[in-house]
Amino acid sequence: MSAQGEPVLEVRDLVKHFPVHSRGVVRRRVGDVHAVCGVSFDLYADETLGLVGESGSGKTTTARTLLNLERATSGTVSYGGRELTGLSRRQMRPLREELQIVFQDPYASLDPRVTVQEIVAEPLRIHGRYDAAGRAQVRELLRLVGLNPEHGNRFAHEFSGGQRQRIGIARALALRPRIIILDEPVSALDVSIQAGILNLLMDLQSELGLSFLFVAHDLSVMRHVAHRVAVMYLGRIVELAPTHQLFARPSHPYTQALISAIPLPDPRKERARRRIIVEGDVPSPISPPSGCRFRTRCPRFATQLTESERTACVEQTPELADRGTGAPVACHYAQPVRLL
Repeated sequence: MSAQGEPVLEVRDLVKHFPVHSRGVVRRRVGDVHAVCGVSFDLYADETLGLVGESGSGKTTTARTLLNLERATSGTVSYGGRELTGLSRRQMRPLREELQIVFQDPYASLDPRVTVQEIVAEPLRIHGRYDAAGRAQVRELLRLVGLNPEHGNRFAHEFSGGQRQRIGIARALALRPRIIILDEPVSALDVSIQAGILNLLMDLQSELGLSFLFVAHDLSVMRHVAHRVAVMYLGRIVELAPTHQLFARPSHPYTQALISAIPLPDPRKERARRRIIVEGDVPSPISPPSGCRFRTRCPRFATQLTESERTACVEQTPELADRGTGAPVACHYAQPVRLL
């Protein structure tokens, strides 16, 4: 699929900061956690856009802010030409029918006190769409995600982790949404189970015409499911490219390091491949580095750049723009490299 036509979801300069307060009886605001800082992207019809990065990069916060589960500090999110940021819970309710989410943990995201039938039926009841045919709708949804409709009278704890995630997907599909945000939907599952869930999602996308924002930290998963991939580091998108291009010739040093860490099944290729090592810890999001946020860990910063080039990295924040590589990258000195 190619990104063509009008986007179904437009995100511009999205910012989300969390206040940090001092300890003690009188709690004062002493700073902010810069979780998401100026994120922009488009999501198109029938597309899977991957959002990847290390833990703490801001992926999940971005996903939750898109749905107003977290209130944006600034920036805009538009769906079908309508601005979502700033809407109240009541104003968002009609839009929930078309914007849904599947959470990471299939054990914590399902109510253990009610049956699977009621879990999947809940969105239909909330939006007044559960009628005489409601039970049949739920049975069809369970069948659609590969579960036995006869097991709808069971409780969530009676299912395996993979089956529970299928229940969560069925619940997200109940209102026939256009967009589903998948917040690391397979990271809590065994590798043998992950492939079944990923194949199910791709089949559902093809059959129902869905758009996915797929949040994950595993680039191997993205290579399998995403049409485009946005790489996040410390609250910013540092590279956004079609999946085949990103894996063939990544341009940002951080993306290159992530891809070089993916194990190869061929031992000879694995031994001969080029490794790019990123040393040091991720800086604190309370006080991120000036200029390029990756410069404190960039393997090229200290050894391959001139003094004037390093000064630019320290003083100037690189914008996410096409610098002749064919896709947007936030690096002053982006250089595509073939790794796999």
